[in-house]
Amino acid sequence: MTRAFQLSNPQGLYDPSANAYSHVAEVASGSRLLFIAGQGGEDANGQLPPDFAGQARQALANLQTALASRGAGLAQVFKLTLLIVDHSEQRLAQWVAEADRAWGEHMKPTCTLIPVPRLALDGMLVEIEAVAAATQAGEQAISGTTKALE
Repeated sequence: MTRAFQLSNPQGLYDPSANAYSHVAEVASGSRLLFIAGQGGEDANGQLPPDFAGQARQALANLQTALASRGAGLAQVFKLTLLIVDHSEQRLAQWVAEADRAWGEHMKPTCTLIPVPRLALDGMLVEIEAVAAATQAGEQAISGTTKALE
């Protein structure tokens, strides 16, 4: 591996790319690991957009901000835990659209989606926890959540 991690979808398992995730992440020895607490859709003032897609977009922007504080970006994320209130196929489709916007054509991180009845704040519909890996020298971070990964 030349990167801090490699994503794959082994033969014998269905192709999960339509649902915006990968099956396996292999992290290289010596990588710098970043554990990002669950990020919700609130802006810097604590305000939540009223809709799921808006909250997912803001949660990804918040994730990007947290990663950037340690010199990383979405390209270094290899594992997500996604909590969705009142999960549905419609919300899954909206999540996939936002993940596609954030990661572009590149493989998406491994992901566990957990439907939940409620999150920490009233009106909060999504929370994204992440684990990222970067080389010790640091990999190029991506600025903005709408730019495709390099």
